[in-house]
Amino acid sequence: MAERRRLLNLGYRMLGSVQDAEDVVQETYARWYALSEEAQRAIDVPMAWLTRVASRICLDQLGSARARRERYTGEWLPEPVRHGAGWTSTGSAGADDPADRITLDESVSMGMLVLLDSITPAERVAFVLHDVFGMPFTEIAETVGRTPAACRQLASSARRRLAHRAPGSATAEEHGRVVSAFRGACETGDLDTLVALLDPDVESRSDGGGKVRAALRPVVGRDKVARLFLGLMRREPEVELVEDDVNGMPGVAVRMGGTTLAVLAMEVRGGLITELWLVVNPDKLGAWNGGSGGGVS
Repeated sequence: MAERRRLLNLGYRMLGSVQDAEDVVQETYARWYALSEEAQRAIDVPMAWLTRVASRICLDQLGSARARRERYTGEWLPEPVRHGAGWTSTGSAGADDPADRITLDESVSMGMLVLLDSITPAERVAFVLHDVFGMPFTEIAETVGRTPAACRQLASSARRRLAHRAPGSATAEEHGRVVSAFRGACETGDLDTLVALLDPDVESRSDGGGKVRAALRPVVGRDKVARLFLGLMRREPEVELVEDDVNGMPGVAVRMGGTTLAVLAMEVRGGLITELWLVVNPDKLGAWNGGSGGGVS
């Protein structure tokens, strides 16, 4: 099962969902074990076969996901992952097996996953397989059913579109300082300090999935965003803001009574917050609460 971690990492970068990534891994292995022993022995590089099958499943899911998200209540955001957390096929957190961990790097930042969701499924598959996992275009061609030249073009197109809207370039240290200042301003209700931390065109998006109350559309502008977060703090004065790792970068977990109610990721450019992503859908916070889902609505 040494391939499991690679497949889980692949699935998460393709789909932005831990549960969906796990389902892809399970389906991939189900197809492997459905082969006869003779067919399995005929496959020279099982990892390449597993990667190709998992990628095809992801490509199919990406196509149907767009239709599902048209029916999604409000904004859809990727499922946030936490440093050191692990998942099993049942979604439980804290697994010790390295095969159940998602590797956190720049390719899995919340900003990058949001951008990946804006390109076509074929572009996403070609880009992730080549630029993140180093797969040659000849192999990618077998996955997406196009020529190597066409796959090269898909990855190049994705690269250009992602570069046009590239995530912030702040170092982890600078990012952490801004997050700390943001948390402090929210806790003290300091509107002026909070506004000063936000880019004039800052945008905040919230994902409640229709399960809990959340803004259905982006909130744009430093004054509106600052008042939004201070309003949330006034409405729930007992919540605790805890700095935590979110997809490999400093972020904030919003907790009450030991339960994580929300996870906040940010993008920082030039010392200012340009994007905020607030995930409050309890179905996406299972790993933050020691289970496979649920939460407080």
